[in-house]
Amino acid sequence: MEDLRIGVIGLGLRTSLALAAHRPGRGAVVAALCDSDPAVLKRRAGTFEAELLTEDYRELLDRPDLDAVVVNTPDDTHERLAIDCLRAGKAVYLEKPMAITVEGCDAILRAARESGTRLYVGHNMRHMGVVRLMRDIIAKGVIGEPKTVWVRHFVSYGGDYYFKDWHADRTRTTGLLLQKAAHDLDVIHWLAGGYTTRVNALGDLMLYGDLPRREPGTPRPDGWLQEYEWPPTTRRNLHHVVDVEDVSVMNMRLDNGVIAAYQQCHFSPDYVRNYTVIGTEGRLENFGDGPGDTVKVWNTGPTGYRDDCDIAYKVPEASGSHGGADMEIVTEFLRFVREGGVTDTSPVAARMSVAAGYMATMSLRDGGMPYDVPALDADLAAYFDRGQTEHRG
Repeated sequence: MEDLRIGVIGLGLRTSLALAAHRPGRGAVVAALCDSDPAVLKRRAGTFEAELLTEDYRELLDRPDLDAVVVNTPDDTHERLAIDCLRAGKAVYLEKPMAITVEGCDAILRAARESGTRLYVGHNMRHMGVVRLMRDIIAKGVIGEPKTVWVRHFVSYGGDYYFKDWHADRTRTTGLLLQKAAHDLDVIHWLAGGYTTRVNALGDLMLYGDLPRREPGTPRPDGWLQEYEWPPTTRRNLHHVVDVEDVSVMNMRLDNGVIAAYQQCHFSPDYVRNYTVIGTEGRLENFGDGPGDTVKVWNTGPTGYRDDCDIAYKVPEASGSHGGADMEIVTEFLRFVREGGVTDTSPVAARMSVAAGYMATMSLRDGGMPYDVPALDADLAAYFDRGQTEHRG
């Protein structure tokens, strides 16, 4: 089997995906690199031995020898880059979130259908062991039919990962209730078996709005992602624009009647996602979200508080970035480029997670006013549900 030839646009924090895709002699090779920073290009060149290094992504699109492109650029560039790649006939791996508006997502979906080019969106949490374990528990009926899902997201490094660069600027992200929560909203939809139709949310910039910022054009300090200040109030060198919320909560009603809630804080001492799913015959909750951690199920009762549970499941061991999810999702993408067909990730689900987060952000900035989530065109949704093929017969 000849290696697929992959181009990568953007060599920042998600370069781990490019590393996962570079499998010379085992199915894929990263043959072209693009980044706006020439120093980054030079530094990464030896890692991949890429034949093309460029600061202009359009050079990748002109190469007939490239089979696919991985887009790892800032969120506000996703719409333009993805559409250009799709129209150039390059299969696309688009890192989440798909875009920073609902309209942007829909434009990407239309471009994929009109061009007939394969689109894959990188919601890697669908390949995390803890998520797949919870989904399996639900599918087996261990807790009955899911009725409500609660997610608490504690982000200890929020001030470093999200407030020292472009993530802190709402013109680049819309907000962290979209950018950061897109993963968890997608997981909620996957576990609950439905999509959000109505939201309301509250939130605020409670801590990072008053901390010292860098002047415009000032580079991030050396070690900004290796040396973390604590407590959060001692953090310095924040991005020159900080106008996204660092605390947010949202409520959701899904199209199948499930009620869900999501909470996010960017100055907690620990970094973990905590899920609770309550069904008609029990509930599950994860304790830790990595390999070797535990998902507990209580499905007898009624009782008072019990630290023990009725069934304890261990999250499978795995290695690599994001608990092995990056390698798994890239494997699925490469298979999809070769063969097409339905995948565990879903462009429609990616759009719906953005839509829920976007409308929740609008609600948050409108005093908690409830907002309806715009529906996706049914014919367009059906195209992707069929594995990105037009209806036959």
